[in-house]
Amino acid sequence: MGVERFKTLRNIAIIAAIAVAVYYVPGGGRAASAVEAALWVLFGLALGFIGLRYYRERRVTIAGLGDRGRGLAYGVLALVLFLFEARWWVSIGGFRELLWFLLAGVGVWAVMEIYRQARSY
Repeated sequence: MGVERFKTLRNIAIIAAIAVAVYYVPGGGRAASAVEAALWVLFGLALGFIGLRYYRERRVTIAGLGDRGRGLAYGVLALVLFLFEARWWVSIGGFRELLWFLLAGVGVWAVMEIYRQARSY
């Protein structure tokens, strides 16, 4: 049990050392931004890989949706990506916020329609 405690303390010390380096070393903020960008790229690649695996495992079900269902599914995926990228609109308020929530509602409707179609025989 004592070894685990030292591992945790070591990990905390490593994180603290990185934070101190980013704060005090000249150019540390730019290096931190570069690392953050690399992590976001890796996260995006991981999501893409998960999506590919899901598609390969559910290929027959997706083909069984028909043209309308597949079109809705791919459209919802594009809409979700757009809404994620346009999330800064919500902070602006007014008409743009209303439009964002209307588009999110359309996405929810499309998901429910795809689910209903997939469950029908």
